Amino acid sequence: MNNTLQDEFETSDQRADATQIQSTKVSDEQVINWIKSRRSIGNLSIPAPTKRQLEAAIECAMSAPDHKKLQPWRFTVTQGQARHELGRALLAAAQAKALREGSELDERSAEKTLKMPLRAPVIITVVTRMRYHEKVPAFEQLLSSGAAVQNLILALQAQGFSTVWRTGPLANEPAVKSYFNVGAEDYITAFVYVGSSHCAMPARGDIDTQGFVTYQNGL
Repeated sequence: MNNTLQDEFETSDQRADATQIQSTKVSDEQVINWIKSRRSIGNLSIPAPTKRQLEAAIECAMSAPDHKKLQPWRFTVTQGQARHELGRALLAAAQAKALREGSELDERSAEKTLKMPLRAPVIITVVTRMRYHEKVPAFEQLLSSGAAVQNLILALQAQGFSTVWRTGPLANEPAVKSYFNVGAEDYITAFVYVGSSHCAMPARGDIDTQGFVTYQNGL
């Protein structure tokens, strides 16, 4: 191929790329409205995100604000048969909790607990691994993990998937922490259930910020 023809092809490709970028560009208002449209959806099914899509979402999660770059978050992706193993860990935690409180887990509650992880094809467990730093208190590390979870959820939504952020009373029980190899001083911050939803969710109503915001204006 001669240089002139090659230049023409490259110019054509560049124009096509520029057109595609321009056609997919969204306004600030569209982005804001899209974020406000986020909804938690409990029962999810296939299709689930691919490994590439999951990694893209986790990359977004790891761009969360992170004082002193401690990177306190860890992610475990549970899918397939591993969901049953997680269910058994949750059941063990529920039984131990009931015993500690002087009660007994009934059969119905045990079955429900065992099946919890089957409510979505993928579960991303987000852990806050606490690190001592004289300038970064523990609450900042937990907030950083919370920001990571929100980024994760929005990145999954951008790729066409639905999510729900769950924790619950069993999340930080010893049996569950042990299953995820989480230290005594660390926290399971979220179980992010991920999948597809085939139900039409009602639109979110207007968000009223009155009573939640105070503006302080200097002279």
